[in-house]
Amino acid sequence: MNTTASLRDVLFEPFWLQDPGRPRPRPALVADTSADLVVVGGGYSGLWSALLAKERDPARDVVLLEGNRIGWAASGRNGGFCSSSLTHGLPNGDRRWPGELALLERLGAENLQGIEDTLARYGIDCDWRRSGEITVATDPHQIAQLHHTAELAARCGKKMEVLDGARVRAEVHSPTYLAGVSDPDGVALVHPAKLAWGLAEACERLGVRIFESSPVTALDHDDRGVTARTGFGTVLARNAVLGTNAFRSPLRRVRPYTIPVYDYALMTEPLSEAQQAAIGWEGRQGLADTGSKFHYYRMTADHRILWGGYDAVYHYRGRVRAEHDTRPRTLRSLAANFFRTFPQLEGLRFSHAWGGAIDTCTRFSAFYGTAARGKVAYAAGHTGLGVGATRFAADVMLDLLSGVPTERTRTTMVTTKPMPFPPEPLRWTGVRLTQLALARADRRGGRRNLWLKAMDRVGFGFDS
Repeated sequence: MNTTASLRDVLFEPFWLQDPGRPRPRPALVADTSADLVVVGGGYSGLWSALLAKERDPARDVVLLEGNRIGWAASGRNGGFCSSSLTHGLPNGDRRWPGELALLERLGAENLQGIEDTLARYGIDCDWRRSGEITVATDPHQIAQLHHTAELAARCGKKMEVLDGARVRAEVHSPTYLAGVSDPDGVALVHPAKLAWGLAEACERLGVRIFESSPVTALDHDDRGVTARTGFGTVLARNAVLGTNAFRSPLRRVRPYTIPVYDYALMTEPLSEAQQAAIGWEGRQGLADTGSKFHYYRMTADHRILWGGYDAVYHYRGRVRAEHDTRPRTLRSLAANFFRTFPQLEGLRFSHAWGGAIDTCTRFSAFYGTAARGKVAYAAGHTGLGVGATRFAADVMLDLLSGVPTERTRTTMVTTKPMPFPPEPLRWTGVRLTQLALARADRRGGRRNLWLKAMDRVGFGFDS
């Protein structure tokens, strides 16, 4: 099939953000004001921080500053996989915090349930579906990885089931599937933009003041507190929470720990009943494969398939620009791999294509800290699994600002930092070498070369 033809009518805009229910723009900050807490960033990290801050103390005066629109960046461009994992999967958590893995899994499960409870409490309609996820093997060497994941889950008291080829293909009809591991309860699917918009509305109902089109240009602190400066006004607050993630942090000390990586996705037109029958997928689980260059995909409420992943693109010096949101070479690769996975859907067209920046760090999961003598808290480095983990991060940041140790803040995951990325040009060179080595490992049955083995030994990784 000429896969380019499937992209003929594509709209280069994030599907989720084109929803007719998108709220009207909110006003910008145009005067100086004060608050108890200023939150920088109107994605999931900032929204959860503002909401939880008000739930903890309804009298707290909270201001949220967003540089563009609520949910405009990664929070409105992701695949809508809301995972309980705080560690970017069990194997990564076991490599880095084996003694805490069971605790982190429990905290992650409680966090996911907390999200579901919040949606019910505020009546947030975001197509939430606790569908679970199946991770599939498409190469023989990946089957052992699935068994290892299931074994780690059992050690933590979590049930995952390994499915042989026939069973996984009975769930979803693809000739590429050799095996799978099912996580029936640890992942929910969601309309990501509706989640962000719903959280913003809930914040405002509790009294949070939200300003859009108000990028923070500087963050200062003195004995009075923290001052967040925008082009037309300032906010003086006792404390600040930073949820800037893929964008340049106002804190110089945080910048070496993250880089922005571009991820891309396609959305199909709605499937007909015959097309739905041809692929099965009646459970509507989230799906992902286990390659180093992996795909993630899911069904939407209106019977479309979102298909994303594969390439993770880092631009020299970490440039985040609108022109990077479209990358034809990656989109052609995604389309070709889609029809390789589902050849029975030949003729289906893609309606939307987009990209966006994800903040990644060398340990693949968020890190946390404070600055300005404890007045500012930050979390960053979610590496593509932030839909769920940002709520946990918000709790951690509020805990850190309170100064009272909690079960969350005592974990090694919270008290330690990842390795920083080296400065340019070593940063770009290292990322490129790692990308080439990972692609080669996929072609060589998972065998990792000396470069990747050295990176493994020092705990240095790259992912999206």
